[in-house]
Amino acid sequence: MKGALIGCGFFAQNQLNAWRDISEVDIVALCDVNTVSMRKTGQVFGINRLYSDAEHLFSDGGFDFVDIATTVPSHRPLVEMAAKSGVDVICQKPFAENMDDARAMVSAVQSSGKTLMVHENFRWQSPVQAALKTVRSGAIGKPFFGRVSFRSGYDVFSGQPYLADGARFIIEDLGIHILDIARAFFGDVKSITATTKRINPRIQGEDVATMLLSHHTGVTSVVDCSYATRRQPETFPQSLLEIDGDIGTLRLDADYKLTVQGKTQMEKDVSPKLLPWAEKPWHNIQESVHTIQQHFVDCLTSGLEPETSGADNLKTLALVEAAYLSAAQDRKIDLSEI
Repeated sequence: MKGALIGCGFFAQNQLNAWRDISEVDIVALCDVNTVSMRKTGQVFGINRLYSDAEHLFSDGGFDFVDIATTVPSHRPLVEMAAKSGVDVICQKPFAENMDDARAMVSAVQSSGKTLMVHENFRWQSPVQAALKTVRSGAIGKPFFGRVSFRSGYDVFSGQPYLADGARFIIEDLGIHILDIARAFFGDVKSITATTKRINPRIQGEDVATMLLSHHTGVTSVVDCSYATRRQPETFPQSLLEIDGDIGTLRLDADYKLTVQGKTQMEKDVSPKLLPWAEKPWHNIQESVHTIQQHFVDCLTSGLEPETSGADNLKTLALVEAAYLSAAQDRKIDLSEI
């Protein structure tokens, strides 16, 4: 199947490398308002159809799906153009600036009869998938408590300087991933309480967030995120897990060490593969990019709904909105309010 990619920035290079490794896909066109970045990317990946205007791209057509790798303000118009053009869509997170836009985007693609998936790749990281498989196997029994943690002092602003300028930062950019992992393990959420802090004076948004979630399954989970944590060795970009079940516990610790204590004892190295085009420490995320994009292709081929579909991601995005509302109003937010 033929694809087009819109947005040729920092992270899109990972997506293009992953598409190149997926035998069923050929990326035939690129689009970006930054023509210098687009031309350079086209040369690297051997893509000759280049557009600085998305309407022109969709008008010319000749592709089956579009990968939207732009920043969030452009997502709604681009998704709606794709729906109007009758192509399938994979869209980078954060999916939308607000819930109204997100619902409109889901509705537009549903009306077109096409597939919409959000590029929510953290739950597809192989260490997280190994932990998910273990929990779902019943190895620790029925979970009742979980903690999903991402704490780092890594300079993410060097590669993505725009992250320092937004009024929102860590929950919207990173926390959305960690909240989605919590949903994958423990199910949908009834209520959330959140606090935020800004430690780095050179950024506009929050760089620390702590969230307490009450899940419909009866699980209580803590999701904590920080880009102000000074630790050695640095664990970026690892998500760490602590899950207690009624017959045992699971831990995913630093350096991808998975430990299970339950009916059986297990300690296992679940380090991600270092793909030929990847580099440490990003290889964990880079491998997950390949995995999620392969999942998208497999779903299009089989006619199944993606696990991180647009409709599913509405629930993760609602958690982000509820977390910001909770922090602003200093109260617990019921998800029915969002």
